[in-house]
Amino acid sequence: MRPATIARNYAEALFELAKRAGDLGGHGALIQGVADAVRRDSKLRAFLETPRIDAARKNEIIAKALARKAPPKFVRFMEALVRNRRQMLVPDIAIEYMDLVDTAENRMHANVTVVREADEKMRKLIADRLSKTFDKTVIPHLTVDERILGGVVVRVGDTVMDGSARRKLATLRQRMLAR
Repeated sequence: MRPATIARNYAEALFELAKRAGDLGGHGALIQGVADAVRRDSKLRAFLETPRIDAARKNEIIAKALARKAPPKFVRFMEALVRNRRQMLVPDIAIEYMDLVDTAENRMHANVTVVREADEKMRKLIADRLSKTFDKTVIPHLTVDERILGGVVVRVGDTVMDGSARRKLATLRQRMLAR
């Protein structure tokens, strides 16, 4: 099986655990925290990757580290990952888990490019308009790029909505040159 498929399966299992516990956000914060630690901390990554330390010892250390920070079922989930040698998939599992939570909560993320830094009022306006367009709660992630000259460029998955002045000028130029 491909790592992406395996990560998705584990994410679905964690999602089910979180749903039963009624704590999608809490479990999301936990798995994201572990994923961030794995990405950032080279010692933790080396500890999890090394075959010199057996799974039982790794699980013992993980259980101690998470004892007061995570519910017992989450700790057992992490132990299952280690036991099945899937601990290095934690960052991928976190991404898949958050995608499942977003779907369950009718939410999506959009990358929005604007010409200059947007204030809070503009961010809310963009979020509201995109939410109305997609009929979901949209969380915009804004980036600034002065090359678009004006307007916005919205990317949601594979969909790109280019309302930039740069594109409009390029289209106008093409039309003028074609005549």
